[in-house]
Amino acid sequence: MSGTRTIFAMGGGGFTMEPDNPALDDFILSLAGTREPRILFLPTASGDPTAQIAAFDARFAERACVSSHLSLFRLHGMRRPLREIVLEQDVVYIGGGSMRNLLAIWRAHGLDALLTEAWERGVVLAGLSAGAMCWFEGGITRSSGPPETIAGLGLLPGSLSVHADGEPERLPAYLAAVRSGALPGGWAADDGVGLLFEDARLARAVSSRPGAGAQRVDAVEGELVRARIEPELLGAGPHAMPAPGDAVEELRAVRRLRGR
Repeated sequence: MSGTRTIFAMGGGGFTMEPDNPALDDFILSLAGTREPRILFLPTASGDPTAQIAAFDARFAERACVSSHLSLFRLHGMRRPLREIVLEQDVVYIGGGSMRNLLAIWRAHGLDALLTEAWERGVVLAGLSAGAMCWFEGGITRSSGPPETIAGLGLLPGSLSVHADGEPERLPAYLAAVRSGALPGGWAADDGVGLLFEDARLARAVSSRPGAGAQRVDAVEGELVRARIEPELLGAGPHAMPAPGDAVEELRAVRRLRGR
């Protein structure tokens, strides 16, 4: 556990979507900075399904870590307090599913505040889909069917849209929400792409798949500004990653010149 507040948000991927590609999950373990990190899986967003828990166990059981899971739907008989379980971890890994249900259940158990405390203490928070969007001010959910905006916990400034290439109906809804001001500017990430935030700033973008990418999306005076982020393909060396604000400042400069 380090002193840096770290969140790794994946558009999609990991053991639930890439059973034959461990690149993102191995990257998550590396973020802990310890030889044998303790990693806790929270499958709340999907209702704690047995199959998802089994997939987590299959991925991490033989790796150099101490893995466990926490089912908020099956707390009967648990002898240790949630706070003790969460704060002893090096990594907390959040699965995908319904962001609306995830946040409701977390709040019912006080886990939203507990995970915030863990993040502030240096526990790495990682997740995909709903487990990635929940850390931001907002995102696009399909918990009720059609894509719609939803508020998150706000640990990270801005918004996130996931599955940008895997669920094509999400991205147009996200772009429209940013353009209208229903969501603040933020990021859209393809499946297989992870965005690493350190102390609430984007530090690195990585990918498990060639060709997958992300983009920074902002609205400036009613105009959408989109800047592609080329992630580092894990195992293939670094790629340049533009600063998220560069395209916005460039458009503002152009508009100032036009005004003259």
